[in-house]
Amino acid sequence: MRKPWIAIIAIGAIVLTLAAFGYYRYLGSTNNAVLDDRWATFDDSSETSVDNSVWQQILDDYLVTDTNSGVYLFDYEGLLDDGRESIDGYVELLESTDPLKLNRQEQKSYWINLYNAATVQLIIDNYPLNSITTLGNNPVDFGPWNDDAVTVNDIDLSLNDVEHRIIRPLYNDYRIHFGVNCASIGCPDLATTAYNAEQIDQQLDDAAARYLAHPRGLRIENGKLHLSTLFEWYSSDFGESLSEVLTTLGKHTPDNIRTQLAEYAGEPEYAYDWSLNGYCSEEGGCGQ
Repeated sequence: MRKPWIAIIAIGAIVLTLAAFGYYRYLGSTNNAVLDDRWATFDDSSETSVDNSVWQQILDDYLVTDTNSGVYLFDYEGLLDDGRESIDGYVELLESTDPLKLNRQEQKSYWINLYNAATVQLIIDNYPLNSITTLGNNPVDFGPWNDDAVTVNDIDLSLNDVEHRIIRPLYNDYRIHFGVNCASIGCPDLATTAYNAEQIDQQLDDAAARYLAHPRGLRIENGKLHLSTLFEWYSSDFGESLSEVLTTLGKHTPDNIRTQLAEYAGEPEYAYDWSLNGYCSEEGGCGQ
């Protein structure tokens, strides 16, 4: 008779193998930023602006900025208790908007707001949960990022499509990584203000500075540099070498940190926290 522990070990090995495969499949899909040509155009003569007032009200009401950790947290439970009509209505508004008819800056703001709002909607759809990585329709995927999330111009798009087939290759702006939020503690914070064409450059600069000022983004302890794994996953967006990556990050740090980054000679230590960025994390834990 086969011993039960052998079967348990075998099952565990299969689970770990699938998890590892899904994780590296996720990394492969994210690191490869290739433009989907269907989204390559914009109308710079357009003066159309998207009405982000509903999203702004959601941020005002449910984004908690006064936290013990210094990380902005989202009150998903509060939004659910008050009714999800606002987030659903805002995503529907963006889905009914043709981004190809927007000017370049308005379009850039549109895609970031759509990504962030669709992510909040995804969490609301599945709340309560401990981490967004527990979601996903494909068991070999790491998380839900390859699942269809929104429909724009009758085209189904996943969150990976929005970020890695549209925003990253279309705008070639490393600051995008500070603007999109993956509903995790390790991710840069949701901005307190909806992205908009008039302010987006300053908004992205502010987002970068805020993330790099927090220990989860960047810190130097006892001469050792600790960085978010974000800068390992997407290192090529920030520079062709570690030195160039640190130079890029230094643009958004105080002078003393910039100097230390310029002089750093070792390898960084990377870490990332996939725990849900829910206000529930300061109320006794999420996923309960």
